[in-house]
Amino acid sequence: MHSILAVDDSASMRQMVTFTLKNAGFNVVEAVDGQDAWEKAGQRNFDLVLTDQNMPRMDGISLTKKLRDNPKFKTTPILILTTESSDQMKQAGRAAGATGWLVKPFDPAKLIEVIGKVIR
Repeated sequence: MHSILAVDDSASMRQMVTFTLKNAGFNVVEAVDGQDAWEKAGQRNFDLVLTDQNMPRMDGISLTKKLRDNPKFKTTPILILTTESSDQMKQAGRAAGATGWLVKPFDPAKLIEVIGKVIR
């Protein structure tokens, strides 16, 4: 069973994402912000990281950069799921090493489809 780290400072968004992923057969670990995610990522391996962009303590792009600097996460797919949709932000996400960019509100079927394409 694939393991996904779901990062979002909104409890309701984490709940929706976790519900969607668990129903699709994934094991989900939740993190409340980038710092929390970074700490959890140091304790175990994940097959994919799904992170929000705008969060306290550490945003999604900063988290992506930190994860990419860690050899353990060099090739792990990282998807940014956010309300941000500007090309400038997407560019920054790509430059940080994000695998993909999804805009909220998300379509559960599309989220699962995208994860299915990038997860190993």
